Amino acid sequence: MGTLLSLSSSVALSSTFSKMSDTFPEIKSKHSLVAKYVTEPLWEKLSRAKTKTSGFTLSKAIACAVEFDNQHCGIYAGDWDSYKVFADVFDPLIQEYHGISADSVHTSDMDVNKIKGNIDPKAPVHSTRIRVGRSIDG
Repeated sequence: MGTLLSLSSSVALSSTFSKMSDTFPEIKSKHSLVAKYVTEPLWEKLSRAKTKTSGFTLSKAIACAVEFDNQHCGIYAGDWDSYKVFADVFDPLIQEYHGISADSVHTSDMDVNKIKGNIDPKAPVHSTRIRVGRSIDG
């Protein structure tokens, strides 16, 4: 949902975490999905919650949208629990970002024989990039 933070960014953001405590944060990325989905009522409900795996908080999850004004999504899951504990924020945000409905189901089919294409032999592909992600576990 964005680029990974560098160590220097993480250190700079650590001061943001302590400032955000229980008060509704000022989200600098005004047009981000965080600005849309982290509402004051949801903040009241989730701001004190912590994940069991690493003690991750909503404050930490949205720190980049609070600190920077150029985030599209503006949220990071700190561990796999984040998706459950902060589901009221993550679910609609992920659904909008990927253009999927709440009842969407992911399926994988790695059978290469099912790949259909119309590659023009006069304009062959010389290179391509494939992005792969994986779920966070524990």
